[in-house]
Amino acid sequence: MTAPGYFDPRLTEQRNARTERIDVASTLEIVDLINAEDATVAGAVRAVRQDIARAIDLVVAAFQRGGRLVYVGAGTSGRLGVLDAAECPPTFGTPPDLVVGIIAGGYQSLVKGLEGAEDDVNAGAQAIDNARVDAKDFILGIAASGTTPFVRAALSRAQTVGAVTGLVSCSDPPAVLAETCDVLILPKVGPEALTGSTRMKAGTATKLVLNTISTGAMIRMGRAYGNLMVDLMAWSDKLRDRGERIVMECCGVDRPAARRAIEAAGGSVKLAIVMVKKAVEKATAERLLEEAGGFVRRAVGDPPPVTAGR
Repeated sequence: MTAPGYFDPRLTEQRNARTERIDVASTLEIVDLINAEDATVAGAVRAVRQDIARAIDLVVAAFQRGGRLVYVGAGTSGRLGVLDAAECPPTFGTPPDLVVGIIAGGYQSLVKGLEGAEDDVNAGAQAIDNARVDAKDFILGIAASGTTPFVRAALSRAQTVGAVTGLVSCSDPPAVLAETCDVLILPKVGPEALTGSTRMKAGTATKLVLNTISTGAMIRMGRAYGNLMVDLMAWSDKLRDRGERIVMECCGVDRPAARRAIEAAGGSVKLAIVMVKKAVEKATAERLLEEAGGFVRRAVGDPPPVTAGR
């Protein structure tokens, strides 16, 4: 039987039978319907956990060979990629060019919907060239429907220069991408509460996936001590306070001592911990960290356990 002409095989474009009367629901019923759909997202992400782990390993490999993680997307997908990239420097102390976000339409697309930009295949390929992508990099396309022309062209161009590529999508991608990408991450969240509004479940799933990939890769690169963000950049009062509290907790010192240690370490919380715990000067702490591959645990031992009730 031939499907009606209006039927779209992409999961993200199909109607959701559970919400077909959402337009006559009460306000609380609308909240409950959307919340019930959102509750399914974590399970869909867990179902692709092995693919996410594979992507993390590819990111780590790219970093180790001097490459970058480059996100490419359009619309909501592009904004999520740029957001994740922007949060890596303050969270993990990474240089701003280690994790890069490319969005169709450029900077203005971050604050204004320029949905037509997603159809520009020439711009997709050009964006890869402008970013000077090469074989050391890992390019991760983000496309809720799996069919965004800008993303497809970008991935194709990245592959021609030898870069490792992957795709995050909430629908099955075209065969050409499935066959050529090194990893596919496809959390099948199903039809949206509001048909085609992929900023909802698909967007939430994408945010969870990107959070896990970037955080997992940074942990594997030694940018955490236990579950503490020891490579954070103290660019605000909140982050300065957090850095001092981390040193206080890890080293058993008071706040003034923690502050002095961080200052002596040139602002590095990680280095300050090594200096205090090993009772050494900055140069020696730097050497110890280098010998430990950047991992604080290897340099000074285990972090303190989490205190009950905290």
